[in-house]
Amino acid sequence: MDSLDKQNTCTGAEKQGTKEGVPEYSGKWLGTPPGVEYKAHVGQHPTDIYASEKPLFVIDAKNVDQYADFLSDGQKAMFQKYPETFRIPVYPGHRDFRFPDAVCAAVRKNAQESEIIDNGLGVKGNMGAINFPFPKSGLEILWNTLLPTRPYTEHTLRDVANVLSDGTISWGRNDNRSLDIPNMPDNVGKPIDRNGTMAYGMNKVLLPLREKGSISISQEPVNFAANKRKAWSYDPGIRRVRQVPEFGFDQPLSGTGGKMTIDSDLLFNGSPERYEWKSLGKRQMYIPANAYRIHQPNIKYSDLLAKGHANPDYMRYELRRFWVVQGTLKEGFRHLYPKRVLFVDEDTGHSVASDMYDAQGKIWKHALVNDYYAYDIQGWNTGTSFYHDLNSGSYLAYNLFQERERGPVLNKGDYVPGMFTPEAARSAGN
Repeated sequence: MDSLDKQNTCTGAEKQGTKEGVPEYSGKWLGTPPGVEYKAHVGQHPTDIYASEKPLFVIDAKNVDQYADFLSDGQKAMFQKYPETFRIPVYPGHRDFRFPDAVCAAVRKNAQESEIIDNGLGVKGNMGAINFPFPKSGLEILWNTLLPTRPYTEHTLRDVANVLSDGTISWGRNDNRSLDIPNMPDNVGKPIDRNGTMAYGMNKVLLPLREKGSISISQEPVNFAANKRKAWSYDPGIRRVRQVPEFGFDQPLSGTGGKMTIDSDLLFNGSPERYEWKSLGKRQMYIPANAYRIHQPNIKYSDLLAKGHANPDYMRYELRRFWVVQGTLKEGFRHLYPKRVLFVDEDTGHSVASDMYDAQGKIWKHALVNDYYAYDIQGWNTGTSFYHDLNSGSYLAYNLFQERERGPVLNKGDYVPGMFTPEAARSAGN
């Protein structure tokens, strides 16, 4: 594609900024910026290179109508639900980071070769990068979110806070490890294996105490027509590993108090088969970006986790361009969310926000993730996420690590597929 690297970045995003405030792409930094002391692959919390900046302005319930065109239904509902406390602090925009040359080369190949196959359940293309830099359908946007550039190994000791409507908190803690096959360095740019595996995961529960020692193992296919998800669980009470008959879709994600479905991790994951996916085009929105501020190790959960929503003082929003894709439940299928809308960053292919609707078509949940450029991986990583239940007034804070000694250990390269088997779960449990 001739426009790649000219009018567009190597991932197809528009380089030019907008008069409303989307920043122009510079891509001046690859990996750790100059002058920043950062040791990669050991779990150092991300350094905030924009720490000295102040908000340009703040959106609140009094002026929200002025910015309504740049907000999602879920964000507007948050202002209605919490008019006294919910705010969106808008900071200067930056698009200062870029992907490695190998990722850009893979995107260039995908721009010419990638296609949706198997009735939307798979992709023919190359690994380690988004497949559709210029998506022409909802499914192409969605597959960019399923197979983007992301860490190939990750180990996070994550806290989970179920914040009830009265502000009280039920705590969970998980030791989470994952291996992403398409993003292994030797695989970037190689053809996708239709029968291959996309990702492996292991999750060990540390809190709550009643679930301590429970272990789950998952194996994610790269093509949902060729293979199904597989999952196993280890029960410390009986010291046995059992295969989970079905894993995914709207089953509750363990340790989240029912506030997350399995397929709402990363805002959407798994097979796209239950929905019709429609592109709603591209729009400008105020969305968390360059979210270093919220991930600093000096933040206390007691300060961050306010009643109703996270403390806005720790949030950083910017005006950015997003692809918008809507999933509408197909006839004959069931799901807690008959409609869901994903907002996908044009620069990364990552979903950054999602609105979920109930059977009456009313907004039910608003979720967002705090993405940041991780110097370890020379790409973007999903940080702390929030899932708001607008009916109950409660929310889930997911993937917290601010009070942990280490943040996510990314791309250390110390995992292999054999560490994510039923036998591995049994060994980890014993």
